[in-house]
Amino acid sequence: MLFIDSIVDRIRYVVGSERVPLHEPSLNGNELAYVTECIQSGWVSSVGSFVDRFESDLAAYTGASHAVVISNGTSALQVALQLAGVKRDDEVLVPALSFVATANAVRHNGAWPHFVDNETSTLGLAPLPLGSYLSEISEQRDDGLYNLRTGRRIAAIVPMHTFGHPVDMRELSKVTSLYGIPIVEDAAESLGSFLEGRHTGNVGLCSTLSFNGNKIVTTGGGGAIITNDEALAKRAKHLTTTAKQPHPWAFFHDEVAYNFRMPNLNAALGCAQLERIESFVEAKRELARRYAEAFADMEEATLFLERPGTRVNYWLQTLILSSDHAAQRDEVLKASNASGIMTRPIWELLNTLPMYRNCPAAPLPVAQDLARRIVNIPSSPQLIKGI
Repeated sequence: MLFIDSIVDRIRYVVGSERVPLHEPSLNGNELAYVTECIQSGWVSSVGSFVDRFESDLAAYTGASHAVVISNGTSALQVALQLAGVKRDDEVLVPALSFVATANAVRHNGAWPHFVDNETSTLGLAPLPLGSYLSEISEQRDDGLYNLRTGRRIAAIVPMHTFGHPVDMRELSKVTSLYGIPIVEDAAESLGSFLEGRHTGNVGLCSTLSFNGNKIVTTGGGGAIITNDEALAKRAKHLTTTAKQPHPWAFFHDEVAYNFRMPNLNAALGCAQLERIESFVEAKRELARRYAEAFADMEEATLFLERPGTRVNYWLQTLILSSDHAAQRDEVLKASNASGIMTRPIWELLNTLPMYRNCPAAPLPVAQDLARRIVNIPSSPQLIKGI
């Protein structure tokens, strides 16, 4: 179809004639030097100077008071939910359109994801429908908010900043304050994104980051919890370090905990990557500008752009097909990948996955619509020369 060929041609106009991955890391800074230093020091496991430095650098960059680096983003979210007070057989509100880790972290705590709708202006969790929905299905009791339909406590909410675009946290905070629901932000995709001048992850009780190989900053594999609560940060470090009490030689552990700390080797990579975060963000923002220009006169597909009051990292560049052309999404994917341009659909709705089909869910009209129409296109920062 002509419009499919036009999409492929416009992407190719921006990214050039080579085979192009969806997102690959840029490792042209101090990565090799820092990892070599780490190896030569002998401190390669979960204790070392690069772990401390990476935590300090993350806190400084995000504006949070504390950062605790962890083995991966899913484990970070699992622990963050535990810190927020989520217990077995509680419910946690999560957007239906999110990466599976958001829901998996809930289940790792023995709790149940409760799926709510997304919104078109942010691609993330929709605050206004949430407020109306909670007024219908919940009841406030002495020990928290309860779902009248399941009898379970609604213990937390996890807004996820999709592809780096911040959720409307101002409106969400109004709803959660009204109902007394703790916020744990899933900022896995939004390192380098700001909302009203404040880095994502600073509104809720705590938030989590991911440094997987395809993220804007990578440690190979890794994650972090950031928070402005000192006691919570200490508790996070204790829980992720096998709950071992400090002692020169004795091994005394005071509760069941996790071996989730990030190795020094990974942190060394992260320190080098974080030194370049602003160049990555600026390159990806320039890439978004070029894509927007290339698709400016196309009605069948538009580039999803940041809204006023935000500064987005554009982790994954996002095309949204018109409703009239949603049925051709897979043909767009097939044609672009066949031409050497790696593209991907957005995730399957979480409530449709076999392990989550029986979980509670609000009406999801926007999430269902977006899931049919989103295509991610090549997003590596080095597509802009000089990175």
